Amino acid sequence: MIPTIGALLLQEDPFQVITNFLESPILRLAGQLVLLVFVVLWVALVYWTFTDASRRGALSVLWGLVAVVFPYVGTLVYLIVRPPEYLDESRERELELAVLERELRNNVHLCPNCRNLVERDYLICPSCTWELKKPCVSCDRPLNMEWGLCPYCGTDQRSGKKLTW
Repeated sequence: MIPTIGALLLQEDPFQVITNFLESPILRLAGQLVLLVFVVLWVALVYWTFTDASRRGALSVLWGLVAVVFPYVGTLVYLIVRPPEYLDESRERELELAVLERELRNNVHLCPNCRNLVERDYLICPSCTWELKKPCVSCDRPLNMEWGLCPYCGTDQRSGKKLTW
C-alpha cells in the first residue's frame, strides 16, 4: 500500500522519514568516505608543500609545519609566497649567464683610447683612429704592437727576414 499524504500526517513524528535517512548506515558510510578523502587530500598537500619548498630552496620544514597546522590554508599561503623558480633552474640560469659573460669578455675587444667596441683583427679604431695593431711586413696580417715576429709567416718585423726552420 502506498502511503498517502494524509497517512503521513497521521503518524506521530512527521519527520520520521528524514530521521530514518539520517540514521541510515549508507549515509554514515558516505560521510566517513568524504572525511577520508579530505584527510588524504590534506596529507597529500602537506607532502607536496614540503617537497616543493625543498626544491625551491625555501624552508621546507617550516612550510611543512604550516601546512600541517593550518590544513589547506597553509598550502594556499605557501603557493602565494613561494619562490618563483626551482633551485636547479636558478643555478642553471646563473651558469648560463657566467658562460655568456666569459664569451663576451673573450670575444669583445675595446679600443684602449675611446673604449668603443672593435673587432679582433682591426688595425685602427674606426671611431678615434687609434692604432690598435700593426700589419706584418710580409703577409699584412694584424699583429700585436709588441710582437717582433709574425706567428703566421715567421717574418722578423724589424729586419723583414723570414726565419727558416
